[in-house]
Amino acid sequence: MRSVWIIDDDKSIRWVLEKSLTREDIAFKSFATADDALRMLTNELPQMVVSDIRMPGSSGLDFLQVLHERHPLIPVIIMTAYSDLESAVSAFQGGAFEYLPKPFDINHAIELIRRALEQSRRKSGDAEEVALDADILGQAPAMQEVFRAIGRLSQSHATVLINGESGTGKELVARALHRHSARSDKPFIAINTAAIPKDLLESELFGHERGAFTGAATTRRGRFEQAEGGTLFLDEIGDMPADLQTRLLRVLSDSNFYRVGGHQPIKANVRIITATHQNLDERVKQGLFREDLFHRLNVIRLRLPPLRERREDIPLLAKYFLQKSARELSVEQKQFGDATLLHLSAQSFPGNVRQLENLCHWLTVMTPSQTVEVADLPPEWRDEASNSAANVGDWSVALAQQAAIALQRGDERIMDTLTNQFERTLILQALQHTNGRRIEAATLLGIGRNTLTRKIQELGLDQQGE
Repeated sequence: MRSVWIIDDDKSIRWVLEKSLTREDIAFKSFATADDALRMLTNELPQMVVSDIRMPGSSGLDFLQVLHERHPLIPVIIMTAYSDLESAVSAFQGGAFEYLPKPFDINHAIELIRRALEQSRRKSGDAEEVALDADILGQAPAMQEVFRAIGRLSQSHATVLINGESGTGKELVARALHRHSARSDKPFIAINTAAIPKDLLESELFGHERGAFTGAATTRRGRFEQAEGGTLFLDEIGDMPADLQTRLLRVLSDSNFYRVGGHQPIKANVRIITATHQNLDERVKQGLFREDLFHRLNVIRLRLPPLRERREDIPLLAKYFLQKSARELSVEQKQFGDATLLHLSAQSFPGNVRQLENLCHWLTVMTPSQTVEVADLPPEWRDEASNSAANVGDWSVALAQQAAIALQRGDERIMDTLTNQFERTLILQALQHTNGRRIEAATLLGIGRNTLTRKIQELGLDQQGE
């Protein structure tokens, strides 16, 4: 009977998976190194594989490559503690079934294993490949979903619609989809349809023949021709004028277009990726965007989360942009103080990643010391945290950031520390609300009076009265 193979040099990870698979009555074999698993391949085959990436000797990706070449139908789940786009795309590029960042929820892991086993039994596992873009950073769950989507879409020729607020990195994603696709050796052409006057946009997209209009002294190739065989990225597609929407629809339908003033059809072999910060569904309802074009563009929709939905990535991005600015300006790199990172992580960043990058560039130029403190921020950023997570309405974001900072510092007993802070805050607020009346406070908190008294003593809050 073929089994699930677990490959990880971390004994604790193997133990957790082994225990869970035993409970689920799923047969397994464990290996501390990929080399051990490779040697076993000569004697037997797994039903599916769960493997770490980084191990002594051969890596998990090395094993994945060998297995995929010999037995492409065997699914592999890649685990990694380095939950960035590079790890994700490397896994998918090698043909991984799924990518599992550490630390992971064991129930989620078992569910993935079950899905992989089901696929293996159906013998229908297709290799998936992904894209890589070093400038796309993020460890937040929302970004992990984006990474997975990029991986699946990069080898597809499907039209992609990217939704996201200004500054979220829509063009970066489009470039990643192109750069690691089968069209990567062909041009990537980007055009912002909102930045070009309506009268010039048609010529810009489709080109024009000599004499087509006043000033057309020569024949000019448009962006469609320039992108031949590659990818054409149309940013802010929601602002495209109605008559050009019609022409774009015709190109998508027939794969042919005409230059302005031209009479000969030109074949268009171009992958279209579009992006907008607007809600195209609403614009269709309002009659501002053609419904038939919308359905042509909306084959695959990819949403990029705003920075306020991935606050845990702010420290990572801020440090990266400080490093990038220092490199570009040829100056010594500055560092953020912990308090500064916490302060920034509480901000809403309406301009998203672009706004954070601009701030880091300003700090690189203007901050006198090597450590950036809150006092070094521009005045508009030093104000009382009106844009804090609390005022935004999601206190859990601030809690997540506190945990992230503690983990980065290498703190121990983080759960106890944050739990104590949580309980202290709740109790103090309840006592303040009841003017120190413990019985009433306990009732409001949903705990017994004795429990409240004990916690007051444990937390050093004895100064509160009855």
